[in-house]
Amino acid sequence: MLHSYLFPISYAFMSFPFAALLFTLPFLIVQYRKYGYINKVRAFVLYLFLLYLMNALYLVILPLPSSRHNAALASGAMQLVPLNFIFDILKETSVVGSAPSTYWHLLKERAFLQVIFNIILTVPFGMVLRYYFRTGWIRSILFSFLLSLFFEVTQLTGIYGIYDHAYRVFDVDDLIMNTLGGICGYVAAEWLSGLLPRIEKLDENVDLSAKRVTYTRRAVAFLIDSVIWPILMAICFILHVKAAFWVATGIYFILIPWLTHGVTPGKWLVRIKLTNMGEPITLAALLKRYGLLYWVFFGLNRLLAGSLDNVPDVGRLILGMVVFVMDAWFFIHVLIRLFRKDPQLFYEKLSKTKHVILWNQPAVTVKEEKEPD
Repeated sequence: MLHSYLFPISYAFMSFPFAALLFTLPFLIVQYRKYGYINKVRAFVLYLFLLYLMNALYLVILPLPSSRHNAALASGAMQLVPLNFIFDILKETSVVGSAPSTYWHLLKERAFLQVIFNIILTVPFGMVLRYYFRTGWIRSILFSFLLSLFFEVTQLTGIYGIYDHAYRVFDVDDLIMNTLGGICGYVAAEWLSGLLPRIEKLDENVDLSAKRVTYTRRAVAFLIDSVIWPILMAICFILHVKAAFWVATGIYFILIPWLTHGVTPGKWLVRIKLTNMGEPITLAALLKRYGLLYWVFFGLNRLLAGSLDNVPDVGRLILGMVVFVMDAWFFIHVLIRLFRKDPQLFYEKLSKTKHVILWNQPAVTVKEEKEPD
């Protein structure tokens, strides 16, 4: 029976890096937007919670049937008698009530272990609900029940129609035991809170104005802008605007930040803005900064990638060599800056611009919820 649990757990750990990769971008956006920075304790708890949810789901749905066209369960797809597990235990057990020495046999019997497993399955869920999300006991019970209901419905529907029939029984006892596990986890969270920093106090004494804007944060902002900015460039192409790339980049990265005091949609979402060495950003500084980056560096790459039918072969060769040297130098330049205490890139130094956190919007501090009596 232990092997039947280790099998799905091993799959959960193997697929966790891929799930974590998908989870990272929304996690960073929410954390930057809501709190203004990344807290290591908060990140650890949330990624651990993701790993737990994957393990719980895999334990419930694996192993899968060998074919999508599976046969219907002979015993029926639903067990709706509450506490029916008691009769299963009594029917299968070798325990003799008058012989205490046989009680330990329960620890090896399927029906009993199945009940214990269903309780343990949601204990971490209840703990995280109370410790991190600060939910009261009523909502913790409700969310634990809903999680269990999600598991049971997933099984009952053959993973929502992927399989022809349910391959595991929808059991009302599982709902009861899973909800009980959530309650146990909620109670145990009081002990957990004594071992870890209290969530509602993580943001105390955090001075956002003193924090450095990391390359990770800037990369997230750039990624968001890289989704929106091409739409503007596409509009320029549709309208047959000449030099659409340079016009679109000028509007999006120079004109808009000038009008919004150093903010693009991507920067706004992660709560950073451009300043002129601490002073309000100027149009001249933006022209230097993004003129060098987008009109010169990316612009030459754009020219090389575009149509150069009217350019002689010698001109294309020279342009290719210039772009190759420039790209190689920029790559090395970025690597060096990543490992130095001074993270400013060349176009930032020349334009005397830098990113700062929008700390005038106070970071949200999680308040402990008053629990119902």
